[in-house]
Amino acid sequence: MKEHCRLAVSIAREMGAFTLKYFDSPTLDIEEKEDHTPVTRADRGAEELARSIIAERFPDDAILGEEMEDRPGNSGWRWILDPIDGTKSFIHGVPIYSNLVGVQYNCEPVIGVIWVPALGRGVWGGKGEGAWEIFADDSKTRPARVSQVDQLKDALFLTTDCYDFDLVGREGAYDELEEKCRLTRTWGDAYGYYLVATGRAEIMIDPFFEIWDAAPLMTILHEAGGAFCDWNGVETIEGREGVGTNAALKEVVSEILRRYPKTKIPVRK
Repeated sequence: MKEHCRLAVSIAREMGAFTLKYFDSPTLDIEEKEDHTPVTRADRGAEELARSIIAERFPDDAILGEEMEDRPGNSGWRWILDPIDGTKSFIHGVPIYSNLVGVQYNCEPVIGVIWVPALGRGVWGGKGEGAWEIFADDSKTRPARVSQVDQLKDALFLTTDCYDFDLVGREGAYDELEEKCRLTRTWGDAYGYYLVATGRAEIMIDPFFEIWDAAPLMTILHEAGGAFCDWNGVETIEGREGVGTNAALKEVVSEILRRYPKTKIPVRK
């Protein structure tokens, strides 16, 4: 477990260093995938780098990544990689994109890392190992804990894109939370969950995303004292939607979200 934790943090940093070579580049080529989301050589190259490191260190581990085919394994361990979470931010020079590493053991999420390379900071968690905020300067490492805010009127509510609520027919949920919370911002993608895990925000919601977006989040938030679940309050990384909160607000947020069932199948912009 400890060896996998150390390697997961190292891989996230390595992917970050690789992607920074292309960040804010005016000559970066951008392609469109079948799901209409963007991809660049930075995405693909970072995942290739991560896979090569894992294959050398743990050749029997399985690997699932956003940009490449699954690699089967027989060790019980599976790595889930998102080489650039927030590619749209990345290609526009917005420094809150991140590199994500999630690790499962026997199908259970046990390690998660969010690294925000352009800011030189991130957070990781391991089951039974706690959650830790990390920085480019390793001497600054400190425990990560969610906030103690227990009223929506005092809470910071984040999402990646408010329009995503419309895409699944749940715009009412966004409207209610925006009305009841102190502040709403689109400091999104995994960066939003990083802010929840470190006590800077209370609520982060994604109406739809994929397993590589979710893979690190449950472990990090649980170890930081918070919660990660789907819109029905089920703790899973496979629900293709995500809700991250501190512990005090989990139930009230879940109660609001359950009032707004999905009425549309999302089609990405």
